[in-house]
Formats: sequence, C-alpha cells, structure tokens
Amino acid sequence: MKARIPPRLILLFAALGGVAACESPVDRPGSTLPGRCEAEAPVIAPQKTDILFVIDNSGSMAEEQQAIATELPAFLEELRQGGGVTQDFRVGVITTSVYLRSFFNNRENYREYPNEAGLLRPVPTPSGGTGTERYIESSDPEVLEKFRRLVKQGVEGSGQETPFEAVRLAVASSLASAPLEEGGNGGFLRDGARLLVVVVTDEEDCSTLQRPPPVLLTLDTSRDLCSEQAAELTSVGDYFNIFQGLKDSTGAGREVLWATIGPVALSDKRAELVSDGAFVRNAECPTSYGPGFRHRAMSERFNSRLENLDSICKASYRDTLVAIAELAAISQSIEVVNLPDPLLARVEVTRGDGTVQTCSVAGGDLRYDPSGEGRPARLFFLGNCLRQSDDKAVEVKLLCAG
Repeated sequence: MKARIPPRLILLFAALGGVAACESPVDRPGSTLPGRCEAEAPVIAPQKTDILFVIDNSGSMAEEQQAIATELPAFLEELRQGGGVTQDFRVGVITTSVYLRSFFNNRENYREYPNEAGLLRPVPTPSGGTGTERYIESSDPEVLEKFRRLVKQGVEGSGQETPFEAVRLAVASSLASAPLEEGGNGGFLRDGARLLVVVVTDEEDCSTLQRPPPVLLTLDTSRDLCSEQAAELTSVGDYFNIFQGLKDSTGAGREVLWATIGPVALSDKRAELVSDGAFVRNAECPTSYGPGFRHRAMSERFNSRLENLDSICKASYRDTLVAIAELAAISQSIEVVNLPDPLLARVEVTRGDGTVQTCSVAGGDLRYDPSGEGRPARLFFLGNCLRQSDDKAVEVKLLCAG
C-alpha cells in the first residue's frame, strides 16, 4: 500500500524545498503566498491595554492612596517591559462611590454620587485644580506625575464601597460610549485593546444593580452588613459574566484582566471575618474594615492561582504592583498583519534565559483567528508556548515556499 503523506507534512516539505514532487503552495490556484524569502515579514502590532484603577475614596483610605502613588514608578517600569512586545497603554481612574444607604439618628438616608458612579475622574493639575484630561496615554512624558495625582481621590466618598458596580457603570453601561463632553467615558476603551481593572480598597464590596440598594448600613462597626446580607446583592458571578461579555465596537470579544489590592490576609490571601468587639476586620489584615469574601471570589474567577490578589494591609505595594504589571504585560494573543497563510507562520519566543522556542499553527501550539470586518487577525499561544512574564522577544517569521 502506498503511504499517504499528511497534508501538513507536504506543506512543510515544500516550504523547506525538500521534496521536488510536492506541489508548492505558491503554484496553487488563487494563492497569495510569497514566492521569495525576501517577502515582507508579518508585523506584530503594539499590545494595547486600557487600565482602569478603582480607588476607594472612603474616610479610611488616605494612607493607602499615598502608598499606591509612591510605588507607581515600579508599576509603569514593569508594564513598559512588556514581555518583548511594544506596549501601548492608557490609564483612567474611577472611585468606589456609587450610592450610600444608611440608618442613623433614627432615620434612613439615601444618597447617590452622580458625579462619580463610574465616571472617569479628571486628572488634577499640578496646582491641585480640576484638569480637563480624563485619562493618560503611555506616550505622555508626564504620565507618572499625572498618574500619581490621579490616584489620590481623597476621603470624602461613600462608606458603602461598590467597586464592581462602579466598573460596570464605567465600561458596560451607556457611560462607556457617551462622549466625554456629554458626561460619559466615550473614547477610553479602544477597539482591539484589553481591559485591566485594578481595585484598591480596604472594605468588602457591596455592589448591586438595585436602586436603592437592599443593604442598609448602620453606625454599628462591630458588624459587616454587606457580608451578612451578601445574598441580597448582585452576585459575583453575575458581575463576572458582565465583564467577560464585553465587546468592542467591531463585535470582537474584549480580553479582561482583574486585580485587587483588598481586605484579605497577609500570609495566604484568605477571606475570614474577625472582630475585636468594636470593629470587624479580615483576618491578618489589621487596617481593613471588613472581610474580602467577594473580592477574593472575583479575583479567583479571573485567575485561579490568585496571582492577581494581594492584601491592602501590606506595608509596601511595590511588589504587588509589579506582579500586577507582569500579568498585564503578557497577552496570550498577538495581532498580526501580512500573514498570507497561518500554516506558514513560525513564531520564535525568546525566553528569559535566552533560549528560543519555536511555535506554529501546524504544530498545534498556536491558534489562528482570521480577521473580520474591522477586526485584525490574531495568533493565540497554547500549551507549552504560553507566553511568560520574562520573555525577551516575540518574532513572527514565514516558512518561504519557493
């Protein structure tokens, strides 16, 4: 019986010029393949990431905001390294203030925060005034100075922290597309860009789609009513599904990353309620004001190893922010152009130790998604070819068929 050569091997042999009897892909009817090795190489587009910091601006957060601002140089430096791919990022900030339903002096009070509630905060001027910019580009020579001013959102916000709901309003409601000049966030989220959300808070999330919220806070600090009545809130799973369902204006799914610096234990990131009789805190987190059950659950849905979660009670956030930047800098997909046939693509990844790993669609360690109307083509890394934070370079080459 005559042996049948698999089509992939035929293509590979033809690409390497090793089998004279095999048909060259260049000669096939309608072929767009390059016939010479000098053909223009595919281009890797810069990796676009839209970064949204969610800053708790309740009365207990002044020191934490300052600590974040202090360590932003390390965050930006790590982000710019980018695992061998050019980084194109922008940064915006919202607060955790959406509403406050409370009961004190024998009276129920309800307040909304329409000037915050998912709206991108203006970048303060150097003199402390209200600026006109609503986000900062990575190309801005003053990105660090502006970012440091922007994360200091004060301590006059709601004591009923709702980061999940604030993010929903910012990126998954009409605010996301409403023009900036009309009071929206339009233009912040870019087509083809990933979204990185970084939550910074010392209390439990109390988010719900309901207005007014079902949870009523009191002055009793020995209880955490948001944790006690979590079943009344919109579930973590529902919010996760909203964020995972985000699409850009072309209809392409948006890659979303999530990180939290929140009320969890210093040693093992567990969420566990403890009380000293006067205040409720998370175990091993003495400056928290409540446990981080919902924060841990959300972080775990995005990263099962909880590499995206750390404690707000750390003395320094430098290592935490560097770790978040490492996660943000590495995408498991890249945009490509000038790629006539994905089976001829060979991606060389230079690892941190200098070794070069070769990946291909034909070998099964890359997946190719073709371009669509308004959408570029993408290569997705799989299996042993998953990208790592210390990668030095990524290069796409063609196996020339001629």
